[in-house]
Amino acid sequence: MRALRPIFLILALLLGACATYPDLQQQRMAALPQHYKQFDLLMGYEVQPAGGNTMVQGVVKNVRYFRMRNLEIWAAQLDSRGKVLAQGMTFIMPSELGLDESADFSIKIPAPLTAGERIRITYKYFGTDGGNHGLGDGTNWMQSFETTVPAR
Repeated sequence: MRALRPIFLILALLLGACATYPDLQQQRMAALPQHYKQFDLLMGYEVQPAGGNTMVQGVVKNVRYFRMRNLEIWAAQLDSRGKVLAQGMTFIMPSELGLDESADFSIKIPAPLTAGERIRITYKYFGTDGGNHGLGDGTNWMQSFETTVPAR
């Protein structure tokens, strides 16, 4: 029995870590300085300079669909007329987010943005409520919103 104690301890630690991962994602999202909330997803993010570029990093959470598949997020620097000057994008991994699941993202815009400049964030995915095992029925969806680079 003594020989099994270390195994039980390791198992308890591993299972405990799995159970708290969503909580850690929620805490991380809440701690991020900027937020977006819509019927289908929640997003917490920050905009930071990075060596002549700008990074948009954060957490995205599926709050609507049984499965959200092939989620991609775009971030674009806009001029005063709304024209795209520079943009970057990322695919969310894993490629499927179940309902109430979260994932990290990081997007590099190849330009140094300054406080007050406008950014358009666009996300696109295929959402399904689970019919046909999520293979056929569903919705292709794209949504965007604008934000500004915060002052440091």
